[in-house]
Amino acid sequence: MTTTQAPPVGVLRSLFSAMRPWQWVKNCLIIIAPAAAGTVTHAAVLRATALAFLAFCAVSSGVYLLNDVRDREADRRHPTKRFRAIASGRLATSTAITAGLVLLALGFLIASLVVHPGELLIVVASYVAVTLAYVYWIKDVAIVELGAVAGGFFLRAYAGAAASHIPVSTWFLVVISFGALFLVTVKRSSELKSHGDVATRRVLGEYSASFLDSVLTMSATIVVAGYCLWAFDGSSTGLSANHDATLPIRLSVVPVVFAMLFILRFADAGHGAAPEDLLLHNRTVQVLLVIWAVLMIFSVYE
Repeated sequence: MTTTQAPPVGVLRSLFSAMRPWQWVKNCLIIIAPAAAGTVTHAAVLRATALAFLAFCAVSSGVYLLNDVRDREADRRHPTKRFRAIASGRLATSTAITAGLVLLALGFLIASLVVHPGELLIVVASYVAVTLAYVYWIKDVAIVELGAVAGGFFLRAYAGAAASHIPVSTWFLVVISFGALFLVTVKRSSELKSHGDVATRRVLGEYSASFLDSVLTMSATIVVAGYCLWAFDGSSTGLSANHDATLPIRLSVVPVVFAMLFILRFADAGHGAAPEDLLLHNRTVQVLLVIWAVLMIFSVYE
C-alpha cells in the first residue's frame, strides 16, 4: 500500500513567499466604492466585497508566480530579486506554474460565488488579461507598461462596485485611474533616479527624469481636480450626496492634497516606493490616510 508524502514545509513556505502575500494590501482598493457609497456595512455588500477581495488575492498571486517563472534568469542577476523563491531555486518552475494556474482558476471560482457574478467575472478576466499581457509582452513597451500597471489598480477599485452592482461616479473613475498612474510613475521615477542605467528594468532606458516628472505633475493635477469635483458633487453618485455631512467630505480634500505633495517630494528625492510600501511603511502617508478615512467615515456613516 502506497502513501502520498506531504510536501516539505520548505516548499510550502517558498510557494507562499512567491505568492507575495504582502502585495494583497493593493486589493484593499476593492473596498473604496462600497465604502464611499455607504453600503459596505450591509451584509450582502460586505460578503460580495470579501469575495471580490479573495478572488483578486488568488489571481494576483497566480500572476506573480507566472511572472517570476518568466523573469527568473533576469532576477538572478538582480541584487535583491535573486533571493526570490523561484530565482534562487528554492521553488521548482513546474511547481510554480502549476500553482499559478490553480490560483487563477480559484480566483474565477471565488468570483462566481457572488450574487449575479457576471460583471465581477468580466473585471477579474480583464485584470488577468492585462496583467498577463504585461508579464509576457507589455513590460518592455514604454508608456504602455505604465498604463497596464495602472489598469491593474483601476480594475481592483472597480471590482468593489462590480461585485455589488454599485453605481459609481465619473469622478471616482477619474481619480482612481490617474491616481494609479501617479503611483506607478512615482515608482518608475524613483527607480530611474536611484539606479539609472544599471537598473535591471529594461524599460527605464526609454524614460528620462524630465518626462517622468511631467507625467507625475499631470497625473497629480488630474487626481486633485477630480477628487475635488467628486467631493463637491451633490448628485446620487457624488460624495456630497448626503447634504447633512458635506463639511467632512470637503475637508477630506486636505489630506488628499498633502498626500500627493509628500509623495511628490519623496519621488523628487529619489525615495519613491511601490504603492504597497507607501501604505505599509511610510508614516506620513499612513497618518494622512487615517485622517482621510476618519473624515469619510464620519460623513458617510454618521
